[in-house]
Amino acid sequence: MRVLYLATAGPGDATRASLPLHIAANGSVEAAQDCAVVLAGDATELVTQETAERVEGVGVPPVRELLQKLLDNQVPVYV
Repeated sequence: MRVLYLATAGPGDATRASLPLHIAANGSVEAAQDCAVVLAGDATELVTQETAERVEGVGVPPVRELLQKLLDNQVPVYV
């Protein structure tokens, strides 16, 4: 299965911004699915290290951990 996750929310809504990253990193990667993430609109702000370090949604891991897991597993992240 191939899955493409689209993230459009930015740091202004940390939980919504984290959800596509969380599902990709802790769902698709763990299930050995081929996936990729697209950051569009406000979500493009998540690629800066300063922003990724401070964004933490409710009930999901911090964005910095999610992005690192995606990178560690060679999941493409398109901006």
